Amino acid sequence: FQGILDYELSHGIPPGWVNNCISKTKPFGYWHRLERGEMLMDETWFRGFSSDLQSKELWEVFYATARVRDSTLPSKTPAVPNIDGEELFWMMMDISRASDPWVFPALQKLKASRKYILAALSNTMIYPPGHPYTTAHSEVREIFDLFISSAHVGMRKPDPPIYNYAIRALNEYSLSHGGSSIAASDILFLDDIGENLKTARNVGFNTIKVNLGRAFDAVDQLEDITGLKLAGNHPRVPIVSQAMKEAAKL
Repeated sequence: FQGILDYELSHGIPPGWVNNCISKTKPFGYWHRLERGEMLMDETWFRGFSSDLQSKELWEVFYATARVRDSTLPSKTPAVPNIDGEELFWMMMDISRASDPWVFPALQKLKASRKYILAALSNTMIYPPGHPYTTAHSEVREIFDLFISSAHVGMRKPDPPIYNYAIRALNEYSLSHGGSSIAASDILFLDDIGENLKTARNVGFNTIKVNLGRAFDAVDQLEDITGLKLAGNHPRVPIVSQAMKEAAKL
């Protein structure tokens, strides 16, 4: 999300346009097909992703709504932003390399407590063979007892089947490790996307919203629920990117 917002701000695009395109083109948009493992990450995919971000019909509706929220925008609808999907994609991936300074220490402490099964339910993509990001975040993945990758199981959030898959996987893991049966109500699910949280609640999960740049709020809630001290030493100051700072000056 931070990479998307930075791209929009640095290119003079009303914030929310990219996420709007991704949302409105589901379930068969190029982004969704990549996250379900249905397409290779190649030139064909990048061209298709770029085309999804340049829909004139979606842009006219989006811009009209944006104008209601921001009266400083020109009254005449400008041309659809010319977005380079490949440039945007790698900007998103590059910025996501750093582990969250509040959540990562919390995960480490949850792991050390040995009180919980830790599982990741992640919308992912499969990088080309040999790409350096193929093994990125290995130190994060090792924390999880289960890592459910959308591109490998052919399902993605917020579609209900992947949540039901997660319940079954957690139940099997618990029983095979001498634990008790796992039901949806035993699961606490954290996510930064409202749609993903809504489906989680509908299938019976407990949920916590992780807000962009303010993950320390989610860690506070985790501490209240678990009774554990999970916060690290990182200052409780919201993360503001350089692009956001520059936009604030305008």
